[in-house]
Amino acid sequence: MKIAVLGAGNMGRWLVRELSLDHEVSVYDPVSSRTEGLGQVSIARNMDGIAAFGPGLLINAVSLKNTIAAFEAAVPALPPDCILADVASVKEAIPDYYGGLPGFRFVSLHPMFGPTFANISRLEDENVIIIRESDPDGARFFREFFRARRIRIHEYSFEQHDRLIAYSLTLPFASTMVFAACMNSATVPGTTFKKHLEIARGLLSEDDDLLAEIIFSPHSLAQLEGVTARLEFLKHIIMARDADEAVAFFESLRRNLRSTGAPFS
Repeated sequence: MKIAVLGAGNMGRWLVRELSLDHEVSVYDPVSSRTEGLGQVSIARNMDGIAAFGPGLLINAVSLKNTIAAFEAAVPALPPDCILADVASVKEAIPDYYGGLPGFRFVSLHPMFGPTFANISRLEDENVIIIRESDPDGARFFREFFRARRIRIHEYSFEQHDRLIAYSLTLPFASTMVFAACMNSATVPGTTFKKHLEIARGLLSEDDDLLAEIIFSPHSLAQLEGVTARLEFLKHIIMARDADEAVAFFESLRRNLRSTGAPFS
């Protein structure tokens, strides 16, 4: 299959490298230096290059704030049977955009791994979400692609996806940001502190647009309100110096940690 990829950031580059093992791939990024070192792939210099390539699948791997604009620029250059794909971490306006494109099929994905914490050469413990409303042919293509890399596949609706992401990304992102905000340069770090510090440095090395698009999810505020409510409860335990309540609280945390599985079906 001929596959075009828009955006040669971390995820775009990974997709280009993996897909080019079995397919003819072209990549476009307005920052030409990002397309260097990608091996034997076609480099499109503009949308005319994408049109000349004639892809059967277009993967939009640009930042969330630019996703729809990138589609709008590319779609006029595409064959009518080309399948559109996005890898956006928050879907929000994307379903409405797809709904306004009669005739074009789409598949929406969210690879739940990235360059900071994932071992890209070993992805057996990583996950990807495929949106249920996706075109069956497009979804089948990506199921086979991710299964070949032993990545766990989950399927959710657009709405379920954004609720899930608010839980699985906003919660750790916010907790890590609070940790970083409260750091003191005079701290003498112990083992636990150093582990949190490593996580914070990794998170804050990510692109600002990515961090913003996660915390600006329409479902993020509810997660943050849950965090503040639990912090207030912890303050209550500390102020009362209630050892029994503290033990019960610790055990509830352990139960949470023992719990596994996705929160939505």
